[in-house]
Amino acid sequence: MLARLQQRSWVRFDSDPALLIWLKKVHPLALATAQDPALRHDWLRNNGTWFVGVNALANDKDGSIAGSGPMPGPAMDFIRQDLGLDDIKLDRAQVSICYPGYPQRDKGDSDSAFQFRLTRDAAHVDGLHPVGPDRRRKLLEFQGFLIGIPVTKTDENASPMVVWEGSHQIMRAMFRKTLVGIDQTDWPMVDLTDAYQTARRAAFETCRRVVVHAHPGQAYLLHPMALHGVAPWQKGARAEESQRAILYFRPDIDRAAWLTTA
Repeated sequence: MLARLQQRSWVRFDSDPALLIWLKKVHPLALATAQDPALRHDWLRNNGTWFVGVNALANDKDGSIAGSGPMPGPAMDFIRQDLGLDDIKLDRAQVSICYPGYPQRDKGDSDSAFQFRLTRDAAHVDGLHPVGPDRRRKLLEFQGFLIGIPVTKTDENASPMVVWEGSHQIMRAMFRKTLVGIDQTDWPMVDLTDAYQTARRAAFETCRRVVVHAHPGQAYLLHPMALHGVAPWQKGARAEESQRAILYFRPDIDRAAWLTTA
């Protein structure tokens, strides 16, 4: 599995009975976040077709919430054993919920931004944030991985995750070239916009875009530097409860460890 991750930028894990039991308790709590007025105000985007839900789930650092117990499963075993992150502390999960018609255009969307979401799935690398009025890309988070836990059952046409396979190798080379020799405390101040856009173009040109689809009980894990996004909701897509809900965990790790991630 580790070799597959290093080659493809992502891996998927088979359904696990213990994870399904955990999900039975988490499922209603996750969907309830999108009904919370304050969270809806903060996170409902794309004209009501995407609840972004960053850190919306009030889980503990082991994934526990409301008596669910720690989040189990082969993905967590892989993280601790194969990635060597045996003391990993999970962040509060993002509850990402897409609805039929995603994406619709938001009021403030530019033509280019909306077209990029439609045609390139709003592809991005986590941790790089647009900063300031010119939206220059700076590295503000140093995540060890991205793990996706489907909450609702859907087909692969209901706004799945998409990944450009092998793209982490291009991005890792870019990060190493631009950051090596700079003090780690200064990394968030480095303007990575031009280098990132060049690397992203290279990934679009040379890497295969693949759909990453999974059912509740399964999980998938992405390399932290993988280029990924969310595909538009296709007409006729089928989804339990008319929504595609996925939990995403992206805990930060030591900066030096992040830069040398396999």
